[in-house]
Amino acid sequence: MKHLNYQTLQDLNYDGYLLNEAPERVLQFGEGNFMRAFVDFFIDKMNETANFNSKVVLVQPIPKFTTPDVGDFINEQEGLYTLYLRGSENGQEVSSKRVISCISRCLNAYSDYEAVMECAKNPELRFITCNTTEAGIVYDPSCQFTDTPTNSFPAKLTQFLHKRFEAFQGDVKKGFIILSCELIDNNGKELEKCVLKHAADWNLGETFTKWIKKANLFCSTLVDRIVTGYPRSDADNLNQENGYIDKVLNTGEIFGFWVIEGPQSIKEEFPCDAANLPILITDDHKPYKQRKVRILNGAHTSMVLGAYLAGQDIVRDCMKDDVIRGYMNQAIYKEIIPTLTLPEEELMSFAASVTDRFQNPFIDHALLSISLNSTAKWKARVLPSLEGYLEKTGQVPPCLSASLAFYLAFYKGIGFVDATFTGDRNGKNQYPISDDPKVLEFYDAHKDDSAADYVHAILSETSFWGKDLTTLAGLEETVVKDFTFIQEKGCYELMKQIVNAAE
Repeated sequence: MKHLNYQTLQDLNYDGYLLNEAPERVLQFGEGNFMRAFVDFFIDKMNETANFNSKVVLVQPIPKFTTPDVGDFINEQEGLYTLYLRGSENGQEVSSKRVISCISRCLNAYSDYEAVMECAKNPELRFITCNTTEAGIVYDPSCQFTDTPTNSFPAKLTQFLHKRFEAFQGDVKKGFIILSCELIDNNGKELEKCVLKHAADWNLGETFTKWIKKANLFCSTLVDRIVTGYPRSDADNLNQENGYIDKVLNTGEIFGFWVIEGPQSIKEEFPCDAANLPILITDDHKPYKQRKVRILNGAHTSMVLGAYLAGQDIVRDCMKDDVIRGYMNQAIYKEIIPTLTLPEEELMSFAASVTDRFQNPFIDHALLSISLNSTAKWKARVLPSLEGYLEKTGQVPPCLSASLAFYLAFYKGIGFVDATFTGDRNGKNQYPISDDPKVLEFYDAHKDDSAADYVHAILSETSFWGKDLTTLAGLEETVVKDFTFIQEKGCYELMKQIVNAAE
């Protein structure tokens, strides 16, 4: 079979949308699966339906580790790749396929440094998007302006912005709309802080600093789509069906939602509404981030540890069990949603989509993979809802307090086995408990405590929670009761008891 490119599609009489030529108006730091299934998908749709007419230059922000790599494959395929979005909507399987044609080329920030910097001279360039992982937006004082390139992403961006500033002699109309997609709080603002600090430390001048602030818009964003990447087990069959070899096939879920914090004027240049896309421009993205973290991520973290100890292994199968699903729904609708500030209709709609996403027939989402670093996850995703419910009602929420007991039961390990802190599931199989080493050492030190002492030790450990949870009225007593029940009858029976009590 031929490899995917424009000529191959022409030979196959492909009749889908393709954009062969357009100005490069977007520079994207990050060539990975997520950005290509999320940002580039939306740009491709705007090209087709809203005359965005823009090509994207991808930049790999780290050195090449292998040759050829993803960037090479993208260039071999003239920027083309096939994206499958698959999932469940209203309980029905849905699947769509699209050849993405918005990418022009892929450069490497190291081996193609001069070519990347040359992009700064392109008068058509208007947008910069990025996803350099949670560790990407950090200030690195070792970075120097003369490095080619510097090590950190914010420093690379500062170099690029300075090149732009010089190329257009400080023209405030030649700045960028910068859309940061990293999974950290206030990602755009944190990126701007790092850039300004580099500009100051490198003595690039007050005029340049003023240009950064006046000509460029650093937008914090929330991104939401599960991207499953290259479908290794299905790739050969999919290529056979398509009639071409695609080395950068990509897959993700149907659901997608992008919240961009910025002025409504962004829509004049970024026509997401005209393309009828699930992209929201708002002056405050925080309530939407809270919604995602507390409902989607909170439901995961509340349910998975107990479900695993109850014998389940993947999320989809949990949704087939009436008790586990009932427990999760009660946590979402009766204990989490009442603590949030967005309109109830929006919250209920999002919660309904969560159920569809969890039962996606195309994703085998392993509970053990979700269990990684559950201490920090429970603190960020569940504790705020528990405290909000307690403050609002004066009562301990049964599902969310049970989720803390599930967490304690999951982390009640038997000790270190071959340097891995290990738990035991119902005497049938052992499982790894993965967390910060200090957390695991703490649990190892308390693994032989009585139920009451164990619960008290964990809840009062302020380094875990940022506070002493034993001070929350009624929580310790409830968790001791739930934990003791789990030891005697198991997590599933506790879920059943909670669900039955609510009926």
